[in-house]
Formats: sequence, C-alpha cells, structure tokens
Amino acid sequence: MSSATATAPRVNRPNLVAVGTIVWLSSELMFFAALFAMYFTTRAVQGPSVWAQSTEILNIPFAAINTTVLVLSSVTCQFGVFAAERFQFKRTESIFKFSKWGMQEWFVLTFLMGAFFVGGQIFEYVNLVGEGLTMSSRAYGSVFYIATGFHGLHVTGGLVAFLLVLLRVKKARRFGHSQATTAIVVSYYWHFVDVVWIALFSAIYLIK
Repeated sequence: MSSATATAPRVNRPNLVAVGTIVWLSSELMFFAALFAMYFTTRAVQGPSVWAQSTEILNIPFAAINTTVLVLSSVTCQFGVFAAERFQFKRTESIFKFSKWGMQEWFVLTFLMGAFFVGGQIFEYVNLVGEGLTMSSRAYGSVFYIATGFHGLHVTGGLVAFLLVLLRVKKARRFGHSQATTAIVVSYYWHFVDVVWIALFSAIYLIK
C-alpha cells in the first residue's frame, strides 16, 4: 500500500464556540447598526446647524485620548491571545520584560485600560451634565447618551469577561486548549467593541 493511500486526509472542523461567538457578534452588529441609524436620523431631522451647536460642548481632545487607550487595549489583548496560544499563563521572567509576559499579565493590562476608558466616559458624562446636556434636555443628548451608554455597557461586559477568564484559567489544573479557546473568544468580543467605538467616535466627535 502506498504512503499516499495509507494516510487518510484530516478534516479540520471549525471550533463551535468560536463560530457561535461570531454569530452572536453579528447580531450585536445589527444592534449597533440600529443605534447608528437612530443617530443619523435624529441628526437629519434636527438639522446641521442645531447639531453643530450641540456638539460644540464635546471635549474632543479628551475623547481622543480615551479612544486611543481603548484602541491600544486591543493590541495588549492580542498579545495575551498569543501567550494563550502557546499555553503560557504567567510571565517567566521579570515583569519589566514584556516579551516574557503570559496571558495573565496582558489581560490584566487590557482590563486596566478598559477600566480607564469606562472611567473616562463617566467623567465625560459628569462634565456634560454640568454643561446642561442631559437625556431630557434635547434630542442630541438622548441619542448621545443612548449610543455611547450602550457601548459603555458592552465594554463593562468585556471587563467582566476578562475577570472570568483569568479566574477560570487560574483554577484549572493546567493551561490547555479549552482555556486558550476561551481567551481567544473573549478577544473576538473585545476587538469587536473597539471597532464599534472607532465608528461611534468618528460619527459623534469628528463628523460635524
């Protein structure tokens, strides 16, 4: 029997958890698409001049810094995924040697950056309310708080997911394929949240 017929071809089936996550994120994409539609519809009804007056009170430099932190958290999250793919949970050398960090260190850093973003959003809300922009004050306030608020809830959900992953992996006897898959799935969600925020930031803060 030849070697060509002795070895049967292997079929690589897609991971069901990853596929399920992608399907769920697709439904979340439709949800945010509805928020964008609401935002631009309200803007069209109100008129560009009224909208321009409402957006003048936004602190764009502060929002840009907050956005940069969230975008960079996707980078640290991906480094955590790389560590998970090589089944490395903890760092193997000094904490200052980033190349030797494990999934735990990268995910903790991602969590802190995400928490910074949420804290920055709350700080921005407090300042805007002080400026007189509330959900009931004008139509712009309603769509602004609904769009950014729902995204903030999704970011908070991602932070909870990071904590659950870290706890689950820490309690496991060994770091295996199951733990790595969980980390990868959480990264899908986090990257999705980041991409949605880039679109929201562009629509709300940059497009006047």
